[in-house]
Amino acid sequence: MPEATLDRIAAKLPNLKLLNCYGSTETTSPAAIMPPEQTVARKESVGLAVPCGHILVMHGDGVEVPYGEPGEIYIGGTMVVPGYFNNPEASEREFSAGYWKSGDLGIMDESGYLRVIDRIKDVINRGGYKIFASEVENILLEHPAVIEVAVVAKSCPVLGERVHAFVVLRHAVEEAELQRLCADFLSDYKVPEAFRRLEGALPRNANGKVLKRDLRQILVA
Repeated sequence: MPEATLDRIAAKLPNLKLLNCYGSTETTSPAAIMPPEQTVARKESVGLAVPCGHILVMHGDGVEVPYGEPGEIYIGGTMVVPGYFNNPEASEREFSAGYWKSGDLGIMDESGYLRVIDRIKDVINRGGYKIFASEVENILLEHPAVIEVAVVAKSCPVLGERVHAFVVLRHAVEEAELQRLCADFLSDYKVPEAFRRLEGALPRNANGKVLKRDLRQILVA
């Protein structure tokens, strides 16, 4: 959950206990949960691995990364499914040594707190610089006019990819104002070079996840 969302909920419902958690269909339950009393101090984290689970952060070559460095999140434990039904190819590709490869990029600190950065496939490569879409989205959500935002890569023949933001707004706002907000917190190469306002809501699947592939198709079209 974006930090701006946590702050707004806490302000409106101060007696509500908030906590982040992280899981998937393949884990059948949360794989990491933040202790409620630590939510405010660690808003960027999804917490600790559940007692019956184990989480690793791995390089693409299958080697565990040092604490504090990004890598793919691997999840193991009794709550993880053994594979995909009638799909041995996918099971072989996405499971390794009892762990499910999440496709998510994360960082774990020395105390075991996990931070989920982005989907690996959503990381933008602008001229060799890696940009995490979620980092840009979290900054844009701080603006009071922004209801929803999704940052995607736009193909570029020179740099490979450029940063493009789709926004759902409460009211009209100048593109330059949103760019200035990003520039206050992010390196210049991470600032979106273009915005597109959508009416209503971002496209989502039945589980509520934003369909970034649909947004990329809009750019292609």
